[in-house]
Amino acid sequence: MSTVLFIDSVHPILKEDLNKAGYRCISNEIDNLGFLSNQNHDVVGLVLRSRWVIDQKVIDAFPLLKWVARSGSGLENIDLEYCKKSGITVFSSPEGNADAVGEHVLAMCLAMTRKILSAHNSVTHQQWLREEHRGIELKGKTFAIIGLGHMGQAVAHRLLSFGCKIIANDIGLEKSPIQGVRLVSMKELFELADFVSIHLPLSPNNINYANAHFFSSFKSPIYFINTARGQHCVTADLLHALNNKSVLGAALDVLEFESTQLKIESENHPDFHSLLEHPKVIITPHIAGWTIESYYKLSKVLSDKILNLYPQP
Repeated sequence: MSTVLFIDSVHPILKEDLNKAGYRCISNEIDNLGFLSNQNHDVVGLVLRSRWVIDQKVIDAFPLLKWVARSGSGLENIDLEYCKKSGITVFSSPEGNADAVGEHVLAMCLAMTRKILSAHNSVTHQQWLREEHRGIELKGKTFAIIGLGHMGQAVAHRLLSFGCKIIANDIGLEKSPIQGVRLVSMKELFELADFVSIHLPLSPNNINYANAHFFSSFKSPIYFINTARGQHCVTADLLHALNNKSVLGAALDVLEFESTQLKIESENHPDFHSLLEHPKVIITPHIAGWTIESYYKLSKVLSDKILNLYPQP
């Protein structure tokens, strides 16, 4: 019988749908890749999230492997080139958590511009500091989105209702997929942006994308948001930009110090502690795409994609 091996936990709807189609689904949520020593002759599909690297060694351990399903967005942990060479289909489900990411970006923007955290903390200390917490409105501001895929589009749709001017840069697009969102060059983006949100997949070409040159290129001070990957942003350069006020505030759901296990690797790094202590920084623990609804949708999207291409074992 054709077996699907789940090496990470996902919403049970995926297993239920695959079982109904005739697949045998087994879970082996492991702490290491020791399962490679087992008999894997009947495994046709692998289901995982982000913590495991699916490289040539792993792929070769499954002689009948037809597909790999990554719950979520971002495929940097899978050797796509070797999968293609081996005739293995790779599925992902960015559509499943795009709404969650869009809402989280908006929440972070409002938290920064309306000084929500500082205001709350002052009141809990029995202070009523109204003038100190006078904020700014999003309406009329120019919001720049770098990477206009599923996540970037979800952010754009929400900001349109706030009356923002939205510009975007995406090297893979010739035409904007959203009315009211204008594609621009990076030169123009640097000149116009008030807010910048990164929504790029991680690749060797965009590691350390937001670096000293990036932050110094903006004509006016910006608010910076990163819910994509921590390796996109050089923390030391962001801190420098915050301290010289070329960045007015930063909202980070991912960190440079984050490992593939979604844990902080460098708790003692001085830049990490500087981020935690900086009054203009908001940090959340990689939860932008993590909601009750997205947990279900991530698996349901995968189920639909897999069964559309491989409807039966």
